[in-house]
Amino acid sequence: MTKQVEQADVIVLGMGPGTEEVAGRLARAKLDVIGIDGMLIGGECPYWGCVPSKMMIRAANLIAEGRRIPGMAGTSTITPDWASVARRIRDEATDDWNDQVAVDRFVGKGGRFVRGWGSLDGPNRIVVDDVTYEARRAVVIGAGAKAWTPPIPGLAELEGQYWTNRDAIEAESVPESLVILGGGAIGVELGQVFARFGAAVSIVEGADRLLALEEPESSTLVAEALRRDGVDTHTSARITAARHHGGRFVLDLEGEAPVSGERLLVATGRRPDLAALNVKSIGVDETARALPVDGRLRVTDGVWAVGDITGKGAFTHVSMYQANIAIEDILGNDPEPADYRALPRVTFTDPEIGSVGLSEAAARQQKLDVRVGYYPVPSSTRGWIHKVGNEGFIKLIEDTGRGVLVGATSAGPTGGEVLSMLTLAIHAQVPVEQLRRMIYAYPTFHRAVEAALTDLVS
Repeated sequence: MTKQVEQADVIVLGMGPGTEEVAGRLARAKLDVIGIDGMLIGGECPYWGCVPSKMMIRAANLIAEGRRIPGMAGTSTITPDWASVARRIRDEATDDWNDQVAVDRFVGKGGRFVRGWGSLDGPNRIVVDDVTYEARRAVVIGAGAKAWTPPIPGLAELEGQYWTNRDAIEAESVPESLVILGGGAIGVELGQVFARFGAAVSIVEGADRLLALEEPESSTLVAEALRRDGVDTHTSARITAARHHGGRFVLDLEGEAPVSGERLLVATGRRPDLAALNVKSIGVDETARALPVDGRLRVTDGVWAVGDITGKGAFTHVSMYQANIAIEDILGNDPEPADYRALPRVTFTDPEIGSVGLSEAAARQQKLDVRVGYYPVPSSTRGWIHKVGNEGFIKLIEDTGRGVLVGATSAGPTGGEVLSMLTLAIHAQVPVEQLRRMIYAYPTFHRAVEAALTDLVS
């Protein structure tokens, strides 16, 4: 039986935030574009990631702010109400990020949409069920990644019983207790949220500190914030087994007492499933951690990739940045290659941890001539005014050989927002001396950057 074959100029496999942008803009450019996805247009971010999780964080932060009132101006009457938050996420977020609206928007731009799970069949073909889609000009892969489960004895047998981040976002009630496996950004963000809504939370992390990819000062700051929220943390943990016993999930730890809870959230990262995509048909090792891409997001002739699947950072802003480059390259406009030296990232705990570029350790590993500037946010005028909840710091990493910043951390009540000026400084390679000659508004949190620059010379 001959399979059905359909052709288009561009086939987009996986309609996450970046590839949705690619598909829509190329369709507007009058190319014949087919977008393929087996789930929801927009991917992880609008339905389970960035948007709903930050709605939860916002609600939890308001509770914390209410509890801080006695330290400032009176007493608090704030009462946690998880049901209202869950309802708001379900109703408001899905109204704004509706799959059918996204499909209609794409079709309105001239695209064609196919609902289904696709796989590669060579560099210019995507197969969905019994239909082969052939691309005359480009295949763009944005199939994203899925929650990864570490090889802990007993954990695989619990699949379908424990939570992933999606289950935590969709929860309509707060468990009495929650064990979180993984102390990265997702683990600490959701751990703080559930703790502030009344759950007894434990975080188990194999590395020697939480947020192990960030500066040690960031790890210390977040660990102390979580401790104040009642979160129990176990770092350098060696998990010997995972099991469900007596209505509770139990993690057995080497040399420590077991940790248990009503619910278990596995937050150990996300990885793409390259084997399911049949990447070997385009000459890529299906056991690789990501699709190899060049500076213009090309995997091979006629194939581009965007987003989590490229391994350049599992962030919506990375996929959108890459989308612009891929679009211009497909259109033949000779774009500048991707430059990740000023890649910003934010962990939305309270306080927020914003960072960009290299950490101090990474800069020293690259044999750079490093100078470090540091200033605590509570010592700034705005930090003093803010008082309770003002914990944070600015840390700057300078390459003295070139006289420019190569890394920075902005931790504090608005750490992610203050980070913007530091991202610009690193991206544009603004000389440190020029940064020192700037005018910094008073009294603001970002004025602490000026003090950290002064500390570079001390």
